Amino acid sequence: MLENSFVMVAIILIINIVYVSFFTIRMILTLKGQRYLAAGLSIIEVVIYVLGLGLVLNNLNEIQNLIAYAVGYGIGVIVGMKIEEKLALGYIIVNVITKEYDKNLPKLLREKGFGVTDWEAHGLEGNRMAMQILTPRKFELSLYDIIKTNDPKAFIISYEPKSIHGGFWVKSVKRGKLFS
Repeated sequence: MLENSFVMVAIILIINIVYVSFFTIRMILTLKGQRYLAAGLSIIEVVIYVLGLGLVLNNLNEIQNLIAYAVGYGIGVIVGMKIEEKLALGYIIVNVITKEYDKNLPKLLREKGFGVTDWEAHGLEGNRMAMQILTPRKFELSLYDIIKTNDPKAFIISYEPKSIHGGFWVKSVKRGKLFS
């Protein structure tokens, strides 16, 4: 079966797509502090890597194998990133400054399960409301939709916190009761 060059190219391509996807996910897990899951995934990743690289090195006279390896690597990066987007691991903090001062928006967001701290802010054109919102990444887009629906001109900035400590919301996260 490995004598057929099309089959060999397909196998190398698929192996590298899987390997690089695993590599991308492992790196993200490592950055998110998921040590044991990342270590377990790395075992599978190395086996796949050695198989794919071995096929290429044993057949260096076939340029299409090297090309398949390189193309598989590139596709694997894209696939790994798509998988990570779907997993949406971790949390984000979203800072919002509304165009108008609206006391109902923080209440609405809290009712939907978001952790919101709000305060009055003063901008160039008058009073605003500033909010800091903590949410799992998988709810990021729905949070943006709620904010933009209520205030299309809201100023929004988001970032990932390195660590989270204290507050009622963290207790809900630890108990698994958030957004249930």
